Amino acid sequence: MSAVAAARLILTRLREIMQARTHAQGKLNQVVEIIGDSLHSEVCSIYLLREGMLQLFATRGLNQSAVHVTKLAVGAGLTGTIAQNIETLNLAEAATHPEFQYRPETGEEKFHSFAGVPIVRRERAIGVLTVQHTEPRRYEEVEIEALQTVAMVLAELITNAGLVDDESTAGLDAAHAGQEVLPGLQLVKGLAFGQAVFHQPRIVIEQTVAEDIEAERQRVYLAFDRMREQIEQMAGQAEFGVDGEHEQVLETYKMFAYDEGWSRRINEAIDSGLTAEAAIERVQQRTRMRMREIQDPLLQDRMHDLEDLSNRLLRIVSGQLGTAASLGLRGDSILIARNLGPAELLEYDKRRLKGVVLEEGSLTAHVVIVARAMGIPVLGRVRNARGLIREGDQLLLDGDGAQLTVRPAQGVLDAFDARLTRSREKQASYALMREVEPFTRDGVRIEVMMNAGLRDDMPMLSLTGADGIGLFRTEFQFLVSAALPQRDRQTRLYRDVLEAAGEKPVVFRTVDIGGDKSLPYLRSETSREDENPAMGWRALRLALEREGLLKVQARSLIQAAAGKTLNVMFPMVSEPWEFDAARDVFESQMDFLRRCKKTLPDAVRYGVMLEVPSLAEMLDVLIPRLSFISVGTNDLTQFLFAADRGNPMLAERYDWLSPAILRFLRRVIAATVGHPVQLGVCGEMGGRQLEALALIGLGIRRLSITPAAVGPIKELVRKVDTREIGKAMSGWLASPPPNMRTAMLEWTARHDIEVE
Repeated sequence: MSAVAAARLILTRLREIMQARTHAQGKLNQVVEIIGDSLHSEVCSIYLLREGMLQLFATRGLNQSAVHVTKLAVGAGLTGTIAQNIETLNLAEAATHPEFQYRPETGEEKFHSFAGVPIVRRERAIGVLTVQHTEPRRYEEVEIEALQTVAMVLAELITNAGLVDDESTAGLDAAHAGQEVLPGLQLVKGLAFGQAVFHQPRIVIEQTVAEDIEAERQRVYLAFDRMREQIEQMAGQAEFGVDGEHEQVLETYKMFAYDEGWSRRINEAIDSGLTAEAAIERVQQRTRMRMREIQDPLLQDRMHDLEDLSNRLLRIVSGQLGTAASLGLRGDSILIARNLGPAELLEYDKRRLKGVVLEEGSLTAHVVIVARAMGIPVLGRVRNARGLIREGDQLLLDGDGAQLTVRPAQGVLDAFDARLTRSREKQASYALMREVEPFTRDGVRIEVMMNAGLRDDMPMLSLTGADGIGLFRTEFQFLVSAALPQRDRQTRLYRDVLEAAGEKPVVFRTVDIGGDKSLPYLRSETSREDENPAMGWRALRLALEREGLLKVQARSLIQAAAGKTLNVMFPMVSEPWEFDAARDVFESQMDFLRRCKKTLPDAVRYGVMLEVPSLAEMLDVLIPRLSFISVGTNDLTQFLFAADRGNPMLAERYDWLSPAILRFLRRVIAATVGHPVQLGVCGEMGGRQLEALALIGLGIRRLSITPAAVGPIKELVRKVDTREIGKAMSGWLASPPPNMRTAMLEWTARHDIEVE
């Protein structure tokens, strides 16, 4: 019997049970008999979550005396593992599984094979459906699919037909009613308080069993047509990249949208008796389970594409379109999502969006890069966040401590509010320094500039009183675009930035993509094979390979800076020839525009980011050609320490106050002495008060940092005497103390310099 036929037979009989007036226990008893008969299984059992425990509610084949007696904690045993992970198990020999637990009261010792599927309602496991057999064998795929289909209907039956009584339902909610503290991965630091808002409001499938199969099929056909129209519109509006890379990606996306296998599986689920919504969800559940088994990152990306399309199709067929951004935030909110794209984040009202919580997410995700620039704290890897959090719950997001408090108790709320108040007061005091020039106690002027990457960042230039934009990350426009931004769009952005900066300088870093900022529409075959993308085909290496990309950006920057000074900085330069090649691209575009009688910049100043240690060995050769050097401490430090900054296990070793990095920086500073080249630091190191103090002690006089750090660094500068800290730093580097951080903190305490 096929999976469709088996599921349809079971659903037909289940529907009769759902419509009958039999009491709850009687219905459950009939259900296990029907499933057991249809699948020729000796055992069929239903466990339901009640008061936080999985209770055996009905069984065929196990001891009836165990019903309502056998209870398992979520996560305990095979059944508890299924509920906790919301996953299917299919075992030829149950006892070989590491989570196996033997319950003697059930009489299950003679049964070897075991299969179980979660009963899911609103993305939460409310029970588990299991089958067992004496013969050691894995259940066939058709049997598992039939079980999964039946579990969807059981969820509706349990919820709507009173198979779980009101007390149990309340108990389930009660398990999520009190305070909970959920650990996560710190992606962007900061504190936030607000109400939970789901990026994509849940689509609750209220009816799983179809009244009219042909009508459901027509609903799916229409939804497929509309989804494909949307995909075609996306392709028609796209700004295709060099050599058609984006076109190829869109074709892959369209391939899924038109995939006959996918639509056939949904049709088969409808044939089994499911509604259109339930059929799509049924196939989507299977996709998610397959994703867990895939190790290849590229294949996982493709499965994510299919997941996105499934969500789109489900929203179309249910009529529930749009995200929380389109509906608008009503108050201070913390966004909850499985994952999020940078463009989606930018759709939200920044005045009301206080934080983001992701079930997935990584330190290198595009949304994290943008959120950090926006000053929005982000917590990632919060397991089952959408299952444990309800819409409207109060949330305390502690990005510093990497945890989320859900429905906080009043005492916790008060303590957190006090922390927030202190933080806001501190920020308010920094705001008062907007017009204050950062001179040290001995009269040395330190340039405090800010990093930016979005048009919306520019108001922070006047709000913070920064000396200019020391790093404008041009790749942000690429990250938030569905396709390669055309030259006109790039030119408009760069012109707007220069106009907003007025007389203050702006340093544009040419596009730094690849590595942790890969773009699906601009992916080279080589980059896909990088085992360590941070050291792979990225930044200037990629831009020089795709010369058309750099040419377009060069012309855009030159035209945007007409009549002004253009400061251009090339990222990840390893050797002088790379700088020369990049500068030649700009010079050739200057020549072209000059021949076209276009207005050119008054001056073009070229610089490099010193991130690759090899460049430090060639500074004597390169410096005569440079106007400025900016040390990119983030990448430089990970390359020096061979420590991936995205690896949490190496976080403790990624220390900017290590004598190794400080000695290296001292060598770079010494190499610039006597040359008319500006030397600065851009990166997180310069935005931390203790680390900035070390840089000043080494002789750095220009820092480019996040807007939020401008005030604290200005405050620090006014307390420092460069002669005193310079002398101390020389002593520490000549004879490094056991712990440089401790030594510096003791020094600041003796000199009445308060640092965060």
